[in-house]
Amino acid sequence: MWISPEFKIYLIKEFQRLKDDENRRLSLSWNLNRTLSKLNYRIHTDAIKTHLIPPEVTPARAAITDASEADLLNVALFGLTAREWRDANPKLDGNMRDHATIEQLLVLANLEAMNAEFIHMALPQSTRLTRLNAIAIRQMKTLTAADLRALGTAEPKNLTGGNP
Repeated sequence: MWISPEFKIYLIKEFQRLKDDENRRLSLSWNLNRTLSKLNYRIHTDAIKTHLIPPEVTPARAAITDASEADLLNVALFGLTAREWRDANPKLDGNMRDHATIEQLLVLANLEAMNAEFIHMALPQSTRLTRLNAIAIRQMKTLTAADLRALGTAEPKNLTGGNP
């Protein structure tokens, strides 16, 4: 590079192009998983409406039940409620799901579908939280261990962002 300034500039531009391409591909994967999670949330909210919210409940009360069930998933996966995350991250825009990794979004989509089934089975919320947390930990270990093996690194230490 010290002999040819043109070659140095070419290398810098090529490196930047490769990094931009990599970022675009990662962003596509993240957006796909975020969309999958949003679609599965529909399955989740339908189960809540069908089994947890009586027809005579006001829309405001129904929203509280929806938020409680969303936080059940947040705690099972991230170890925090939405409010706890916002309080801990006041400078970040969006919510914790907007800042989740691809692996976390995939596991979240799985948890939404599983919680919908647990609701259909009339399992109490405390039982669902325990089961969903165990599933989240197991799935995160599997997904991150596979990524780490591909990179040739050691096992991960903290997989879900905290304990419920």
